[in-house]
Amino acid sequence: MKSDEYYMKLAIEEAKKAAVIDEVPIGAVLVMNNEVIATAHNLRETQQRAIAHAELLVIDEACKRTGFWRLEDATLYVTLEPCAMCSGAIVLSRVNKVVYGASDPKGGCAGTLMNLLQEQRFNHQAEIVSGVCEEECGQLLSSFFKGIRKKKREQKKNTTGMA
Repeated sequence: MKSDEYYMKLAIEEAKKAAVIDEVPIGAVLVMNNEVIATAHNLRETQQRAIAHAELLVIDEACKRTGFWRLEDATLYVTLEPCAMCSGAIVLSRVNKVVYGASDPKGGCAGTLMNLLQEQRFNHQAEIVSGVCEEECGQLLSSFFKGIRKKKREQKKNTTGMA
């Protein structure tokens, strides 16, 4: 049986694919019976679709591959704590366990802002493991947004310098 760190490293590789195409570097891997069923990374900017988050894409692909919408024996590995939308999809698809890397202080709904994955009023709850490869996951995001801020400063500088 492979470790949570092993599968999170695969999710990190997915996140890196997103960064290469100027997407927020978030990656996801869905595992069932120690087998990777699906992988995905953010495509929101590329596809201009608000719902093209890594978690939703990996759940959708897993359902297509398994032929079932219920992913009861699945573990989802994701580099950033799921948002409200993704947490809802995780609950509705009956994912058993969620392992995430970095916490999201602005939108995390797996324990940071709220915990939709373990809300007792829902008919399904997911086990949560947080902080797996946290530093590496957080660094990917920090570097990405630092690069964006740098580009914006340079663009602004070039624009105001031309006037």
